Amino acid sequence: MRYYAVIDLGSNSARLRITEILPNNNFKLICQLKEYIRLSENMGPEKILKEEPIKRALTALKSFQKTCAKYDDIVINPLATAAVRQAKNQQAFLDLVLAQTGLNFVVISGQQEAYLDFLGVTSTLDISDCLIMDTGGASTELILVQDMQAKELISLPFGSVTLSTDFSLQDKISAANLFSAMTYVEQTLTNLDWLTSAHKMPLVCLGGSNRTLAKVARRKAYAPGILPDLHGYRLSSQEAFDLFKNLLTLNKVKRSQIPGLAKARADVVVGGLIPMMLLLRSCHINEVIFSNHGLREGSLLSYLKQSKN
Repeated sequence: MRYYAVIDLGSNSARLRITEILPNNNFKLICQLKEYIRLSENMGPEKILKEEPIKRALTALKSFQKTCAKYDDIVINPLATAAVRQAKNQQAFLDLVLAQTGLNFVVISGQQEAYLDFLGVTSTLDISDCLIMDTGGASTELILVQDMQAKELISLPFGSVTLSTDFSLQDKISAANLFSAMTYVEQTLTNLDWLTSAHKMPLVCLGGSNRTLAKVARRKAYAPGILPDLHGYRLSSQEAFDLFKNLLTLNKVKRSQIPGLAKARADVVVGGLIPMMLLLRSCHINEVIFSNHGLREGSLLSYLKQSKN
């Protein structure tokens, strides 16, 4: 019996996924943990990981390491994404993590992160042509998929935490701050000439803020006991716009009271949803499909492929 664990050290949360590898490269999920750590908090333009977020990250990673230690014959793949990728004190942080947890993290590039998202989505959703968007805490990955192939992959340097803090979108939303944030994101997106190829394509969204929108929509449409699976859940662009518009009218406390919206995301959800809203409009997309599978599942599939070879 073998086990594969992937630790995803993101800008907003740290996640652990442990999978049991069965005969013929089949697999079964046996453990999934998440901790909100806000690692990218207050990094600022100097891009320095700060003391308190580092403490939160270390606490979560020590807990994950103890969980992994319960399993014999386990392969642990610790991956760090945007916050660590951008940090000027990256090496000092990685050395500290290794010393205190024994975990030797690999800092993956934005393109590698996007490719793992591509593997996770296309291996679990029946879709051959789409635009995939993963909005994390400090980066947003975009993948243009045509005929099941990743034709374009890019990582953009903004996400739910950075947009929310840089443009003061954490609590009550002012029109001026919202306009500034949307203008910044829109200017970045309009520089991607290949986005014209995504015109009217399905948009597959993952990442905490995007999934939050799906969770809120499900709670509005279904009774708690009969909620449909989040993976593959579909929402019209108009429904997405209406939900976003409602979030803009509320302060952080009111947003935290919405069924389906975790309190820990109430201050970053508006910033995190801006890239989705702009893509829906600029590419004339009629529907969003939500994915619960991305980097962590892509990491597992990549490992299984390498093991087979």
